[in-house]
Amino acid sequence: MIFNEISEALQKGNRKLVITLVEQAISEGITAKDILEQGLLDGMNIIGVKFKNNEVYVPEVLIAARAMNAGTELLKPLLASEGVKAVGKVVLGTVKGDQHDIGKNLVRMMMEGQGLQVVDLGVDVSAADFVDTAIREEAQIIACSALLTTTMGEMKAVVERAVELGIRDKVKIMVGGAPVTDNFCKSIGADFYTDDAASAAEVAAQICAG
Repeated sequence: MIFNEISEALQKGNRKLVITLVEQAISEGITAKDILEQGLLDGMNIIGVKFKNNEVYVPEVLIAARAMNAGTELLKPLLASEGVKAVGKVVLGTVKGDQHDIGKNLVRMMMEGQGLQVVDLGVDVSAADFVDTAIREEAQIIACSALLTTTMGEMKAVVERAVELGIRDKVKIMVGGAPVTDNFCKSIGADFYTDDAASAAEVAAQICAG
């Protein structure tokens, strides 16, 4: 089945083959939704599980994500015309004062691999930017990353800003990064802590699925 071929090509990071197979599937009249879910997302989910189990590492994830993005680009106009919407929307960023982005980028790839739409604000993001963007984009989740103990406190500011602007009951706040713990998450009033990118994506997908 072509879905398996797409999934396997993506797992190997074979971008050209993914493009060829996606184009072939489109020409065979398979819906963009099925190609996305049963081919591309299936492959990225397998990569996510392998990454969690230390069977593949960051370089393989990056290559697989690049192949997935190439396939997704071909599907975007078709998904729109089919009326297919993302599973949910996440505002993602590294907190103010912190310039680290590798962990954040991995989380974005894994979340996109779960069919979520990610608004990536980049690094050094203020609490106001996180919350204001979540309001504007009508996101269900704010996901904050920090790699420095000195910047973790900014996550509390994100929670406080969400309370201040009256959206705390409408948005879930996820936190992660090397120095962050579940206890810290609870102490600042955030909702979820996960210790790796694949778990973060799984939790986000579950939140959006309701």
